[in-house]
Amino acid sequence: MVLARAAALASTLAIGFSTMAAPGAPVPAAAAGDRQWSLAKPPMPADNASTPARVELGKALFFDPRLSGNGAMSCASCHNPSLGWSDGLKTAVGWGGKVLGRATPTVVNTGFNTQFMWDGRKKSLEDQALGPMKTPEEMNTDFAVALARLKNVPGYVAMFDKAYPGEGVSEETIAKAIAAFERTVVSSDSPFDRWLAGDRKALTTSQWRGFKVFTDPAKGNCAACHSGGNFTDNGYHNIGLTPGAEPDVGRFGIRKVASMKGAFKTPTLRDIELTAPYFHDGSAASLRDVVEHYARGGDDRSNLSASMKPLTLTEQDKDDLVQFMKSLTGRPKAVALPHLPQ
Repeated sequence: MVLARAAALASTLAIGFSTMAAPGAPVPAAAAGDRQWSLAKPPMPADNASTPARVELGKALFFDPRLSGNGAMSCASCHNPSLGWSDGLKTAVGWGGKVLGRATPTVVNTGFNTQFMWDGRKKSLEDQALGPMKTPEEMNTDFAVALARLKNVPGYVAMFDKAYPGEGVSEETIAKAIAAFERTVVSSDSPFDRWLAGDRKALTTSQWRGFKVFTDPAKGNCAACHSGGNFTDNGYHNIGLTPGAEPDVGRFGIRKVASMKGAFKTPTLRDIELTAPYFHDGSAASLRDVVEHYARGGDDRSNLSASMKPLTLTEQDKDDLVQFMKSLTGRPKAVALPHLPQ
């Protein structure tokens, strides 16, 4: 696994996409109501407005293993740009090679989120940035040691001074810098976006049909939860996944409301084809598996969300839904690894 991650994190990462097909016949133009699916720029807090210096610092910290307890893991160990800013694993692998219970969410478009982590226990991107570091099962960071390391590197001290003048090297400025960098990890300019902008050849006929199934309450009803430009309602739903031997209560662990038992945050569908396997437990190997799960109306019906109902879909509908989700993959971007201060 370590070798695979090292190979994937080459000095420059060129990410390939399967949806960059040659244009076909024009499909119907986007309607006025379809503009709700457009994606703007991610918002940012007043005390952490983006600057080049903050993004540069955050990028270095994101890729720096010296922030972990053993000096061998970085944020990028699990949020790998060449794997859709996730890890390609069913569930995450943390400290000491321990297999964790939940899948690694993508960093893509987290700047648009209002809720963070599968169970929503973090309320801001800055707060979320420190979460894995402070979790013993994940990066297991000893912040007293990590801060001493950073303060002993003149290059880092200079970067912090430039990015956050007068604030110094601290947990807070580390969190702010990483969040500033993560807000730049944005997927947009996908075939679907180009169709919204007026290019009627940007989508294939199958993808356009899939969008219609996706938004039709009587067919896919996907937009009930995957709504807006980032294709998420930032809500929590129990979608009827089969519980394991030790059921994960999800959002219920944070908010003791019966409907939240087994409920997890709705993920973005942006770049979704790059982040298999799917669901919080990694139980769906492919997008077709995801569609089949929803078509069945879920499997465990004991605390099912009211939005989950069996769907009447043809095989063509299912294929079209998969193709539509692939149309949400943004243009390829190269990610150059930073030179870390020594």
